[in-house]
Amino acid sequence: MSAQEALHNKFRVIHNLNHASQYLSWDEAVMMPKGGGLARADSLATLRLIVHEMITSSEMGELIEAAREQNPTDEWEAANLRVIEHQRERSTAVPPDLVVALSKASSACEQEWREKRAENDWNSVVPLLAEVVKLTRERAVSLGEALALDPYDALLDEYEPGLKQQFIDPLFTRLVEFLPGFVDDILTRQGPPEKFQGDFSPERQMELATRLMKPLGFNFARGRIDTSHHPFSCGNFTDTRITTRFGADDFLESMYAVLHETGHALYQQGLPQCMSDQPVSHSLGMMIHESQSLFMEMQVCRGDSFLQFAKPVIEETLSVRGNGTPWNLDTLSRAVRRVERGKIRVESDETTYPLHIVLRYGIEKALLQGELSVEDIPDAWNQRMLDSFGIELGDDYRNGCMQDVHWFAGLIGYFPCYSLGALTAAQLYQAMVREIGDIENDFVAGRFDRSLGWQRANVHSRGQLIPSFELIETVTGSPLSCDPFIAHVTSRYGSGS
Repeated sequence: MSAQEALHNKFRVIHNLNHASQYLSWDEAVMMPKGGGLARADSLATLRLIVHEMITSSEMGELIEAAREQNPTDEWEAANLRVIEHQRERSTAVPPDLVVALSKASSACEQEWREKRAENDWNSVVPLLAEVVKLTRERAVSLGEALALDPYDALLDEYEPGLKQQFIDPLFTRLVEFLPGFVDDILTRQGPPEKFQGDFSPERQMELATRLMKPLGFNFARGRIDTSHHPFSCGNFTDTRITTRFGADDFLESMYAVLHETGHALYQQGLPQCMSDQPVSHSLGMMIHESQSLFMEMQVCRGDSFLQFAKPVIEETLSVRGNGTPWNLDTLSRAVRRVERGKIRVESDETTYPLHIVLRYGIEKALLQGELSVEDIPDAWNQRMLDSFGIELGDDYRNGCMQDVHWFAGLIGYFPCYSLGALTAAQLYQAMVREIGDIENDFVAGRFDRSLGWQRANVHSRGQLIPSFELIETVTGSPLSCDPFIAHVTSRYGSGS
């Protein structure tokens, strides 16, 4: 057996263990009774430790070295070895006991967050979050020393390999320079909110979700949708799962959560089937993953062409009618593209969303660098919300610093990928239109095969064959920039200021 074949066998086992971990996490969020928390945390920690020990073993190091000496000429094999080497380099930097401790701490903190957020109880979760931050800081320092990276850059590299603050900062600076004035201009022209009524029961909203997901390309023979406390997606191309949550008075929040997660799921379902149990056939970093969800949610599904298709489906499924305002395409479009300086990230529009990410980016950097304590997060959050959005939160932790699962689940360094994903989505959509021409009439007719086919060919089917930043430049002809995003929102919302 060649070293390459032996590596394949090792990573086939790792793939299966990670697969099991994903669905244990899915079950924890969707089905598990509250009393199962401690046992589940132990199970997940054990699986993660086994994977860590396999990747960091001396045998794995010898196999990687032997495979490198064989100098694979096949581009997929060469890329697979590149990804494996990066995984091992990161894994060997972190002690096994820290892997277990952080896994257990994150599981416990996330479970507590689910309960305490509903009660607006910040103080009860502080000790658990402080432990997660402490252990994450230790991990970041270990990674930084091994990879010759700033500790926060070492965390960014986990979610998007190669991503650094020096790349993010100028992009975020430009967004902060452009968006506040642009939003001000929109708000001066915007009328009162549109109000609709109908049957917004969970059963009807779930029916609407499935009726929209199918034409977009979601394969229900290889996927499913459920409800959870916070919308998310997980899985691989054979078993892709998404979740949403339903509001009693508004169907649009859930509908767009579903469309967002469907974008993630379509990426998973379109990944290459060659070497499907090897790292090279998995998805790229979270910047690209978020670009696929935001390509669907923002670029495709908030446009008038999609809404012309969706309106009769919504009307038939939810019996929607006006509530003080008429129910028609114009009012639906205004409701979908309403701009507001709101408290909640996942409910925000595409012009204010990046400002929510910039807020979180600043806080989590300060947390990791020891410049901000966990106890002081609410004050820092509230001040930034006041400065950026003009909103006073007071003791509304539930809709403030407790609204997102990320920090409580140990996902520090993830947030920047959302806005970088929005920039990438705009740049990819621009490239698609440039290549295949007008696509809007397809959307009006409920046909999404050409759009999905372009994504399959240019993004999904490549897996990790080339790194994210190279992929963007290869597909669009330019490095990632703010220009396509600014052009997109300017075209959709007006010239601004």
